[in-house]
Amino acid sequence: MADSSLARAVRWDTVVGALLIVVLLLSFGTVDGFGNALNLSFLIGNTLPIALIALPMTLLVVAGEIDLSVASTAGLSGAVMGALWNQGMTIETIIPICLLLGVVCGLVNGLLVTRLGLPSLAVTIGTLAAYRGIAQIVLGSDAVTDFPTQYLDFAAGRLGDTFIPYAFLPFLVLLAIAVVALHATPFGRSLFAIGASEEAARFAGIRVKRQKLVLFTVTGLMASLTGIFWALHYASARYDNATGLELSVVAAVLLGGIDFDGGKGTLGGAIAGVFLLGALQNVMSLQDVSAQSQIVVTGVLLVLSVLGPRVARQIAVARARSAPLKGRS
Repeated sequence: MADSSLARAVRWDTVVGALLIVVLLLSFGTVDGFGNALNLSFLIGNTLPIALIALPMTLLVVAGEIDLSVASTAGLSGAVMGALWNQGMTIETIIPICLLLGVVCGLVNGLLVTRLGLPSLAVTIGTLAAYRGIAQIVLGSDAVTDFPTQYLDFAAGRLGDTFIPYAFLPFLVLLAIAVVALHATPFGRSLFAIGASEEAARFAGIRVKRQKLVLFTVTGLMASLTGIFWALHYASARYDNATGLELSVVAAVLLGGIDFDGGKGTLGGAIAGVFLLGALQNVMSLQDVSAQSQIVVTGVLLVLSVLGPRVARQIAVARARSAPLKGRS
């Protein structure tokens, strides 16, 4: 059964990866301006906030949990960053403070889920509102834009005349760490076990609550890092930065084949889903599709990403049941 589940996950990952390649090839050939270096740099840069949060979110969903407060944590991080910069603190001091704030936000979520036994969906919907409200209190309606030029250049610049943003390089390092952690360590195997059956994982000696607490904390840290990147990439720290980003992250992760019930999926599939969503949004922007319509498309993809793997599993089960009957006939 485990082998067949893995095979289905791989097949879904392959479908998403192939679809990404098809979308890119069609866009290069039919969409004006898509293939120039500046637009490709914009595509990657605009997708990086989703990709950064998708790394820990994938691990979290594999373990059967979810964090919908990530965008609000990112916004709070950016708001605190702007407020401290207005107070005259150096950016080198501000960034560690914001990262620590993200750890605290994630830790609060994790403690509420693991120690009080509350469902992560309900908890993080609550903290989504709370963190966004705190961000508005911290910075108000102000927009802070005068950050140091060298940081703005790193967050928005690219390597020479290529389409590769500077910020894409540290993302690749984080991606490699996440892939190894999920697919090549006992920690990663324990997350799949927890997602498949939390009770069985506990009987097997896995520290379920501790693992989940670590995941929520890391997710908060990465959301805060995303908030810092967002403020520097777009040269604007506002309390409403990254609003709605959680929908894109969840849609991309589920589109990549990560099972919402936990226990199945690969990080490669999740990242393919991230960049497929990013490519579609970029194409829609080049075709002057409204932001509201893009949100509708994201919502539809979210529904399809949940239905797709389930339908594929049902078809596979139906074929497996019918195979012995055909053999008898």
